[in-house]
Formats: sequence, C-alpha cells, structure tokens
Amino acid sequence: MVSVPVRDTSGAERGTVELTADIFGIDPNVPVMHQVVTAQLAARRSGTHKTKTRSEVRGGGGKPWRQKGTGRARHGSIRSPLWRGGGIAHGPQPRNYAQSTPKKMKRLALRSALSDRAAEGKIIVVDDWGFDVPSTKSAVAKLEALGAGGRVLAVLERDDVTALRSFRNLPRVHTLAADQLNTYDVLVSDVVVFTTAALAEVNRP
Repeated sequence: MVSVPVRDTSGAERGTVELTADIFGIDPNVPVMHQVVTAQLAARRSGTHKTKTRSEVRGGGGKPWRQKGTGRARHGSIRSPLWRGGGIAHGPQPRNYAQSTPKKMKRLALRSALSDRAAEGKIIVVDDWGFDVPSTKSAVAKLEALGAGGRVLAVLERDDVTALRSFRNLPRVHTLAADQLNTYDVLVSDVVVFTTAALAEVNRP
C-alpha cells in the first residue's frame, strides 16, 4: 500500500492514510486509458451537425432548360450538388457518437489514472474543508495552503454543498462527487484532492 499524509486546510499534517494498492498502486494500462478517454470525449459530442441534400434545398423544382438542342450540359435541377447553392452530397448528418465500453475496462482505466497520479505524488488528502458558508476567497486560500496548483480536481462528498459552492467560481478547479470519478477528469487534472470521507468511498479493496 501507498501511504499519503492527511492534511488540514492550513497544510499541516494530521496523520496518514493508506491507499489501496489495487486502486492506487497498479501499473497504468495506457491503451485502455486511451480507449476509455476517447469514448468519453466521443459521448460528449452532440452529433447535431447537418447539411441539406438536394431534396431538402429550397427551389429547383423545374428543369432549368430543355434536354437537347441548347448546346449546354443537361440538367434536371438547379439544386443539384454540382450547382452553387445546391444540396451537399455525402455531407454530415445527425448521428450518435457514443461508444460502448465494458465496465471492467472503465474500472481498469480509472484505477490506472489514479495510480499514475499517486505515483507522481499528485494525490492530496484533506481531513475536511471546513467551510461554514460558501466562500471563493477562502477556497483559494485553502488550496494555496495545500500546495494544490494548476488544474485541480476536488473530489467531494455528494452532500457537501458548501464546498461545491465555494469552488465552482474557480475556473481551474473542477469538482466531482466520489461516485462520479472518471478517467478523463483524473488525467486532465494536475492534482487530485480528496477529503477523507470522499477517499473512503473510492479507497475500497
């Protein structure tokens, strides 16, 4: 097991906590992480892109000129893809980009991402945020005291609304409930900060 210090919001150590080796101490599986992150980003796409085909473009109901005898190329509609203002041939149509990813693969990717952050010393555990009322200024001070710089992922308890409101105005801080933890948000963050209660939900053998 990997041992990390538990700190209070002033940065002082208040003890240690053991990280489960099966979650925070495995060899990261890079191909699986890549596949899962690709699937996550694909699922975010709205898929609402749309171009009109020749049957959907307004106008062009009549044949522009007779078939023969004009010396010009034959055409049946001015809304053909060959014409300016015509329909688009083989253009994008609405579609669902979601990919099916096995649950075991998602779990392995998340464990790999957490293990990578733990190996780099990018896991911080705080005993409790201690917000009495929502305060962005206080949130900034607490993060600085913990040495959490760059892009921060704060993993909270689901009912910790005060901490959520304190962090939500900070553009470099992303908050998640422990049961929403995912591979992409772990990998895209420079530091992952857990409360002891949130870590207990994740740090199960």
